[in-house]
Amino acid sequence: MPKIKFIEHNGTEHLIAADPNRSAMQAASDHMVPGIIADCGGNCACATCHVYVDVAWESKLAPPSEQERTMIECALHVQANSRLSCQIEVTPELDGLVLRLPESQT
Repeated sequence: MPKIKFIEHNGTEHLIAADPNRSAMQAASDHMVPGIIADCGGNCACATCHVYVDVAWESKLAPPSEQERTMIECALHVQANSRLSCQIEVTPELDGLVLRLPESQT
């Protein structure tokens, strides 16, 4: 199983094993990672699963859809590497993925 490291804004790390073919948000929810609220259940409709993709991993992800880009605009503390974790599909190639949580999701 691919491992994903979620890092809270305060530096607390959560290394979890994620099931392939599910979203990073679902993996975080399954492992009760604080800060991934996922109010919309992964439907790309709320931005409460906002994360920052570690620079080393940005090019390994598919680009965000227009819908995701629109929702990210609604998030707080948006950066160039902002993504919605509900839109990141876990694959074996993402083993070691690092996602940081913004200050607004503590």
